[in-house]
Order: sequence, then C-alpha cells, then structure tokens
Amino acid sequence: MPALLEARDLHAQYGWTKVLHGLSFAVEAGGITTILGANGAGKTTTLRAICRMVKTTGEVRFDGQRIDGKATEDIVRLGIAHTPEGRGTFVDLSVAENLRLGAYARRDVTSLATDYERVYQYFPVLAERRRQQAGTLSGGEQQMLAVARALMLRPRLLLLDEPSLGLAPLIVREIFRIVRTINREDGVSVLLVEQNASLALDLADHVYLLETGRVVVSGPAADLKKDDAIRRSYLGY
Repeated sequence: MPALLEARDLHAQYGWTKVLHGLSFAVEAGGITTILGANGAGKTTTLRAICRMVKTTGEVRFDGQRIDGKATEDIVRLGIAHTPEGRGTFVDLSVAENLRLGAYARRDVTSLATDYERVYQYFPVLAERRRQQAGTLSGGEQQMLAVARALMLRPRLLLLDEPSLGLAPLIVREIFRIVRTINREDGVSVLLVEQNASLALDLADHVYLLETGRVVVSGPAADLKKDDAIRRSYLGY
C-alpha cells in the first residue's frame, strides 16, 4: 500500500541537544505502524517532530505533500491528530467540552452531532460522564477521552504517544481494541509510540526500533515478534 506519511533524514533537537539523528520511516495508508525503544530513544520527539512542535530538519511528507515547513495548526488541519504522552486533558472542562475542542480545526462541522455519537459508541463511559469535569475522571477514562478528542478531528492519521502509560492491563487492552476498530472500520492510519512491546507488536503491521535517535531495526511486526535475538536485545522480553 502507498505511504500516507513519509519521513526522510529527520533530525530534531531541543536547544543545543540533538535527539533525532536522520530518521527515515513511513506509515502506510490504512496501516498501523509502531515505534519502539527504551526511554530516551526519541520516540516522543519523533511524534513532536511530525507536528513541528520541536526544531527539525529533514523532509516529512503527508499524502505526498511536504509538511516539514508548515505550522502545527496547519498540519492538524490536514487531518493529523496527536494524542500526547500524559493525555493532555483539559481538566477544568467537561468531557463534552474537551470533545468540542478536538473538532476546532475541522473545516466541515455539519456532522459534529454524528461524530459525538460515534465516539460515545466507542467509549460508552464518556457518554455517561459527558457533563462531568474531565479532571475528575480516572486515568483510564482520561486516556479514552484523549483518544476520543483526537477522533473528533476526523483524522486520516492518528499519532498515539504511550496510551498504556500508568493504566491497568484491562483498560489498556480495551483502548488497544478500540484503536484496532478505528483503524479497520474507519480506515484511520495509526502511528503508535509505545513501551509495551508485546501489545504494540500484536497491534501493528510494521515496526521501527529506535536507539538514541536512530532506527536500528525495522520490518513487519510479525517477523520481529518471532526473532528471538531482537526480542532479547531490543524489546526486553
């Protein structure tokens, strides 16, 4: 399948500190790609670099169009939704207000009511708590809200940063199940950053392993999952 997102020789830095050193990777249209690696490998920075939230050089293309020179808000308008590490929930706003903010960059607002119901079907607990202040939700519910808010953009590409972080295994499995459903039924492509390698490999089609800001291994998830040397050396299980 053709690549929806492509990065070539991508570098990124915070001040004088360089974090990414010439990454090249792709996300297929309709596919799920995961980026794995230890803490400090550059996983979160990779997602921020795509959205121009850090200083970058190199080439990033979305649907064939270069976006590496665009402002973050213009990248969002192209249909790239970013669910950041730590959820980024607006804790003083209600669940419904958080969802409304997720749609702020949309050009088409005629189907908002339908999209509210769609995300409430994915996350029934949010429907029950739609008037509740987001800061009073559990950690798992806030993560669900973060994903639901991203879906209100009607994205073509969903960037997910550590959705399992700090959550109970049952909640994590439910979130991953919903992500798979979104991918299969709505055709949303996914770029997932995740430390839980086992879960990520079960979900993804393709994998990139990062080490100190460089891709050290890449390939189909099914192949990497079977490779004992890679599992021991890079995935820690």
